[in-house]
Amino acid sequence: MTKSADTHCPYCALQCAMTLKSPAGLTPAVQPGSDPVPAAPALEVSGRDFPTNRGGLCRKGWTSASLLHHPGRVTEPMLKGPDGVHRPITWDEALARITTAVKATRSKYGADAVGVFGGGGLTNEKAYLLGKFARLALGTSRIDYNGRFCMSSAAAAGMRAFGLDRGLPFPLEALDTASTILMLGSNVAETMPPFVQHLQGVRDASGLIVVDPRRSATAAFTSDGGGLHLQPLPGTDLTLLLGLSHVVIHEGLVDTDYIQARTTGYDALVRSVNAFWPERVQSLTGVPADLIRDTARRLAYGARRGGSYILTGRGVEQHVDGTDTATAAINLSLLLGLPGTARSGYGTLTGQGNGQGGREHGQKADQLPGYRKITDPAARAHVAKVWNVPEALIPGPGLPAVQLLKSLGQPDGVRCLFVHASNIAVASPDANSVIDGLRSLDFLVVCDFFMSETAAEADLVLPVLQWAEEEGTLTNLEGRVLRRRRAIRPPAGARSELWIMSQLAEALDAPSTFSDDPETVFEELRLASAGGLADYSGIDYTMLDNGEAAYWPYPAGSTGTPRLFMDGFAHPDGKAVLTPVAPRRRRTPAANPDPEAKTMTLITGRLLEHYQSGAQTRRVAELLASQPEARVQLHPAAAAGMGITDGALVSVANERGEVVCRAELSTAIRPETVFLPFHFPELESANRLTEAATDPISGMPEFKFNKVWVRLAAANVLNSSVLQTSEAS
Repeated sequence: MTKSADTHCPYCALQCAMTLKSPAGLTPAVQPGSDPVPAAPALEVSGRDFPTNRGGLCRKGWTSASLLHHPGRVTEPMLKGPDGVHRPITWDEALARITTAVKATRSKYGADAVGVFGGGGLTNEKAYLLGKFARLALGTSRIDYNGRFCMSSAAAAGMRAFGLDRGLPFPLEALDTASTILMLGSNVAETMPPFVQHLQGVRDASGLIVVDPRRSATAAFTSDGGGLHLQPLPGTDLTLLLGLSHVVIHEGLVDTDYIQARTTGYDALVRSVNAFWPERVQSLTGVPADLIRDTARRLAYGARRGGSYILTGRGVEQHVDGTDTATAAINLSLLLGLPGTARSGYGTLTGQGNGQGGREHGQKADQLPGYRKITDPAARAHVAKVWNVPEALIPGPGLPAVQLLKSLGQPDGVRCLFVHASNIAVASPDANSVIDGLRSLDFLVVCDFFMSETAAEADLVLPVLQWAEEEGTLTNLEGRVLRRRRAIRPPAGARSELWIMSQLAEALDAPSTFSDDPETVFEELRLASAGGLADYSGIDYTMLDNGEAAYWPYPAGSTGTPRLFMDGFAHPDGKAVLTPVAPRRRRTPAANPDPEAKTMTLITGRLLEHYQSGAQTRRVAELLASQPEARVQLHPAAAAGMGITDGALVSVANERGEVVCRAELSTAIRPETVFLPFHFPELESANRLTEAATDPISGMPEFKFNKVWVRLAAANVLNSSVLQTSEAS
């Protein structure tokens, strides 16, 4: 066991640098349980100076090591018995049961009846091998991952406009000197707090513009002369962006030299925004016309002065028109001449720890390693050669996440499912239906280190390593590849997913090779990615261990690409594509059947203290004590009309389900809107209410715009189990 290790935080894509120090004689806890542990960590965590975090960490990062020896840690394979209780079995028995289940499923229903659901928290090595394992060892096309719920709309828009998708195509430090930054749908002050260091300069210049229906912590950063907060109606971001483009075009703010030299499609774009003059956009979005004009002018002025940046997040992307909304933001940035320049740019803020690398190397239903299209004959031939298999053995494209989950247990759908690094029972849209699907499976295998809500549904739970117990690499929100280093010995019964996949591949007589050594897998990933859009072939462990900055694409023999598109975009002609987009009509929601309830719009998001489904952070005593339960945020004026007081129990429902939680009254939210965090399970689970309708291009679900019926909850709910979900199940 090492005395110390330089590594990175296990949570968000900012990937803050930290150092872990091990006290002498530390031994892993092995007793299963589910109670939160005291706040004192098993390892000493200290922030490490690094360009993204500059030594800072958020509360989640400071407390991250407390989970390593949590008494609720799963440390043995756990098989569910006929009574529904999970009991430990040996690894030999676990692997044998999985092998039997896979073979039986394939024999009875075909290979595509076996599915894999991955996650954006897996290292690059595990994400790469999981894609290979699904396609060669299982023989299935049915693989996708939770990044479909995160980055898919921005990725699709980036590919459409630039021919390449990298979250931030520039180093994060570039924001430090910007004159103007337009940030849409992202609350970095709570989701990745060290990020705000990079906004201080633009705030001092009064140039920060935040678009959010709530006055979030990030929006509040614009106060006292720091900039502007635009507070549109939920679901109208696309219209707002079209209005901004209208002003840029009709006030002569377009960078015409840039448009002529570096883009195509300008004339069609001009026609497409003609109907979105500021006063009309005001009537549709609620944003005053003078603020729309002021925003456009500030962006244009900043581009000429110190630099302007447009950044998008999930708030504008997690919609059925998310790809078009992200495209509208890109169009605006191109009109202003921002992408591919030395002082300006467009980017999207990756959320999950390896949300960037996790989508590049084979977890997505339609991709092969190196961001290659699985339908591209040349891509298939290249990867088949690296894997040393006939190209015909590689299946074609599978189903994106929502369709994959809808197929669970269906006659022609997935009957045997593997889940890695994802808590889909809480994090998926229309969560009640997803749970029903999980329960209808013939066999469910979940790899996790806690008995998450999804693991609780599993026939077999496999105990895997936590972040400080493994070696590997991740790719942060800048497209920078980082090293994860082992700092502590794992529990004796836990195994790496690499080991699990290598053992199962052997048992299933898979072609090719499946190593359980991270560096060996990374060396194969380098070969598989070579020549692709996400080329890692020039990166190796030695250079990362030496602290070299490695931004992909990084072909062998190059020095990497900190700033993309400086010499041209990734389309064959080297130009970016301006694509006209327009708002589309959403599905008409079900009628409100409750005369006592008010129809409102639900938006969902994160809290400072919690991460994703909360499966980890709800087990940290300090974080749980600060945010022990979900609270529904309502405007006081709306609450008064329904007789709801602060702290009262509120029912939030629609045709998909019901959530009951306490009210938090705040003028930070629009009166017709309610906000719920999505970190909590059971009857506090916001995703019981979200719709599984998807963007036709990206497959992104509609997380941020759902109609709900809100009323004061019945008094007898107080004694139900609703309010007990703050304890991890």
